[in-house]
Amino acid sequence: MSWKKSLLCHHIAIAIGTLALSACGGGSSGDNNVSEQPTQNQQEAAVAGDQSTASAQPALKDDYSPVGAFSEPFAEPTIIVDGETVETDEKCVTNAEGLQECKPAAGTMALLEDGRLLYLNALEGTENVELSIVAEFGEVSVNDQSRVLSLGENDEPQWLKPSPLRAGANPDGADSETLFNNTPLAVLDGLLDTADNTAKNDGALFCSDVIGMADGSVLAVGGTDYYSEPGVDGLPLGVAELEGVKNSRIFHAKTNSWLQSGDMTYGRWYPSLVTLPDSKVLVASGVEKLIKPVYPSDPLNSGRNIVQTEVYDPCTGTWSVNPSTADRSLPLYPRMHLLPNGHVLYNAGGQAFNPFGQGYDQALWNIVATFDPDTQSWTDIGYAGLPLKLDEIGLGELSSTLNLTNLSQEQGSSLLGDVLNSAEDLLTAASELNVDEETLKTAIGGGMRGSTSSTMLPLKPNENGEYTDAEFLTAGGVPSYALLTNPGGYLPTDQSRIDTVRTNGDEVDYESRLTGSLNQPRWYGTNVLMPDGSVMVFSGGNRDGVVLPGLEGAIRTAERFDPETNTWTEMATGIRQRTYHNTAVLLPDGRVMVAGHSPINTGYLSFTDLSDLGFAPYDGRDPSFEIYTPPYAMRNDRPEILSAPKSLMPGDEFSIQVDQAEDIDKVLLIRRTVMTHVVDSDQRAIELPVQSRNGRTIQLKMPETSNVVPAGVYMLFASKDTEEGRVPSVSVPITVKTAGSLQCSGDTQLADNTNDDTSLLDSVVGQF
Repeated sequence: MSWKKSLLCHHIAIAIGTLALSACGGGSSGDNNVSEQPTQNQQEAAVAGDQSTASAQPALKDDYSPVGAFSEPFAEPTIIVDGETVETDEKCVTNAEGLQECKPAAGTMALLEDGRLLYLNALEGTENVELSIVAEFGEVSVNDQSRVLSLGENDEPQWLKPSPLRAGANPDGADSETLFNNTPLAVLDGLLDTADNTAKNDGALFCSDVIGMADGSVLAVGGTDYYSEPGVDGLPLGVAELEGVKNSRIFHAKTNSWLQSGDMTYGRWYPSLVTLPDSKVLVASGVEKLIKPVYPSDPLNSGRNIVQTEVYDPCTGTWSVNPSTADRSLPLYPRMHLLPNGHVLYNAGGQAFNPFGQGYDQALWNIVATFDPDTQSWTDIGYAGLPLKLDEIGLGELSSTLNLTNLSQEQGSSLLGDVLNSAEDLLTAASELNVDEETLKTAIGGGMRGSTSSTMLPLKPNENGEYTDAEFLTAGGVPSYALLTNPGGYLPTDQSRIDTVRTNGDEVDYESRLTGSLNQPRWYGTNVLMPDGSVMVFSGGNRDGVVLPGLEGAIRTAERFDPETNTWTEMATGIRQRTYHNTAVLLPDGRVMVAGHSPINTGYLSFTDLSDLGFAPYDGRDPSFEIYTPPYAMRNDRPEILSAPKSLMPGDEFSIQVDQAEDIDKVLLIRRTVMTHVVDSDQRAIELPVQSRNGRTIQLKMPETSNVVPAGVYMLFASKDTEEGRVPSVSVPITVKTAGSLQCSGDTQLADNTNDDTSLLDSVVGQF
């Protein structure tokens, strides 16, 4: 009997006997295609309930290391120069015009639904700066390239060039917001800037944010329009401007192509995206112009980041601006997360970088807040990192008080004093409340963190099976030291904290606690949530590489956070030094792809490599990749998921088959990483409770709501506990579908089949 017929008979027998298609992942409404087909012997053993996991080989491989290991670096072997493909080990080759053509570096990296990696270049053109990036980058910069990387047998890398290579935004030029347009001096527009004459760099992917869509595509929003202002056409010098673009672009993995979608109302440089429960996408923050944020058409918003939020509808490909109640001043790339009650958390982290100041309302960035998509309004829930509630010390709704767009004329007259004194008053209040020394230590590191990851730890059900609480790990980065009105010093911190957000309907409670510190202060480390429940941090520097580019030392040693002990442990050391614009992405087999390093030119001038003096390498961008193998992936006894559903919906009960089912005590559903600038707002893992087990079959249950598990592509890991630590399986792919995503795709069959066991059985038979 073929394994397919055997599997079919098994399913029919179970369906008739129990009305539960357990081995196929049947349930109330799941898609019952198996994502991993078992061999005939495996399936027959599963039918018989055979729990044999006998293995003659030792659990640990010969190359096992308790700290893991990094592979040798590898990079794309070719560069296109003057239309010809040149094979070279060098990073750059000089073209006929005397300019450097270089291999792209992974400043942004996304794990696609088929296991390949999409990555986007960062700061392309910096190698051609001769004197100063400030004076020249408006002219020498170009739109950033994209690539798709796949790993073959024995990790043999292969590269594919998407179409269009640079994602194709603004081929006819961008609608730039220069100083003189829309003013009585509009006649000067175009005479003192080069905004209308830089088609090669009017729609760079650099400084966009990326996010995985419900259908597995990747959405890139915002980006950069480069030009000189002031500047004169024909002259290579001026003052560079980096303006946010309005474009949204979608990469489709099946066709390896970029397509334009709808434009936002506001051009955004460094925005953040987060998927909402209905599969729409919220965008917040960004800046319209970085160097000279002056907007003649909108003077009130001059000098600060964009406060308006917008929502993208994937069904129509269009954006809509939220009402003014949804406005909020946020840092660039604000760290945001979807909470289990459907609200969006701003976790008081982001990028505190604008020359000459971060914004006149930057004190607001220290306040943790939540956004309710239903009421389209924000609520302040705490001063970041402090175990004090705002309403207890008279600072409730601080952001409403300090936001100019919400002020009356009388309130506005006292704005400056309130901004400067609020944090100081907060510490005074803490002292009056007789908080202990540990709390005061926390207060010193309280407030916004710049250039840090904000990582949601695995969501776990309570005793009632409900997901209500979420924990967020923040470690390293540049602290605001609570008292500074400019959020961000120069030296990073080694402090690590966990912020807990408890939800009860629309009610939200916030508290924060310190964990053990990092083993060394780290700026711009990239966090990766691992399938064993730990968090790894990779790369970064020991000083802020944006304040003084070229003078930071690289940190190559990875660290691991154990949520059970609240401690950080140093792990393996990477090969390459990666500081600014580094990336790291969890792979389906539980390893981590580490890449990137696109520094700003040394001291904002040209590249001067000071690595001989102990600083990070500053000889251009690094196009290489390394693969980190954690200790659990160096074992011979990892569990194997033999079968699982291809797609699920919230509330589904389903089953998987695992070769070591009796040892499996945790199952994690992890969303595929889409990482840029240490930001992945959709990063999440959901611990699925084990309902029952029978032989090799484990019965599981999905969360009831898309607030917890929004639509998208995920990886399912099953793990066991051992003396050497938790050991997860290689993942199997799962697509989570929700009512919102089904309505958008027009696929209503899955929802219509809810509680219809006959149709589920028919769908199984139809597979064969």
